[in-house]
Amino acid sequence: MSEAPKKKSPFIALGAGCIAGGMEACAVWPMEFIKTQLQLAPKGSLPYDGMVSGLRHTVQSTGFLSLYRGLLPTLIGSMPKAGIRFGLNTEFKGRLKDADGKLTPGKNFIAGMGAGIGEAFMIVAPVETVKTKCVDLDKSFVDTMKYILKEEGPAGLYQGAFATALKQGSNQGLRFMWFNEYKQMVTNDGEKPMTPLLGLFGGMSAGCFSTLGNNPFDVVKTRMQGVRASEYKNTADCFKQIMVKEGIGGFYAGLIPRLGRVVPGQGIIFMSFETIQNSLEKFFL
Repeated sequence: MSEAPKKKSPFIALGAGCIAGGMEACAVWPMEFIKTQLQLAPKGSLPYDGMVSGLRHTVQSTGFLSLYRGLLPTLIGSMPKAGIRFGLNTEFKGRLKDADGKLTPGKNFIAGMGAGIGEAFMIVAPVETVKTKCVDLDKSFVDTMKYILKEEGPAGLYQGAFATALKQGSNQGLRFMWFNEYKQMVTNDGEKPMTPLLGLFGGMSAGCFSTLGNNPFDVVKTRMQGVRASEYKNTADCFKQIMVKEGIGGFYAGLIPRLGRVVPGQGIIFMSFETIQNSLEKFFL
């Protein structure tokens, strides 16, 4: 009988995730900026209708650097967010493995979902609220924080927290399930190394799979965190109003820009995480 794989350290995964999260956030923020605007604005109210036209219009009208408006709260949150996500996922996987160190796709989904819900309540909800309002109000990070605290109080930072947990849980469940199954396949169940190029392709495919699967939750989460969130009684009412007023297509607003941001972003973060984690394990273990 082959020896069970050595258990991964959640602390090394946390550190590797923090570094990889910062790299990914800086690389793909312009696409996230355009995606957020498309989801927040009423249909037809913007002078563009897609990622490419949105990027072009923003650069021409307000300059290239304006594409990075709202990056600061996301960057502040991205590093600990990714660290918590990868750390929790590693811990949950370790607890769910069978005696031979194996995980079923269902258990991989549960481990990813648990990591997503954990990161949602620990850091994603407040950071995403500030980020969304930065874009919606066209204000700086500091001015947006002042606005939230003045108008809504500290509780305003957790606006849409339940919708965020739904989004992050389903997102990370689908993403980690796909990537771990992919990794098992391309490495022949750990017998071959995961190269950076394989990590890039695996992360990109996982990002595509998870985005197509949970975009409705992302739209609802964004609406619940915008300045017009008071239009909805709760998360369920938000779902209902979008369906009644916009139809099923409303749940896929911003899908193409989101794919443009998530697919390369997840390629970067998974490739970086795998490489950084292997380096840290060699140094510390």
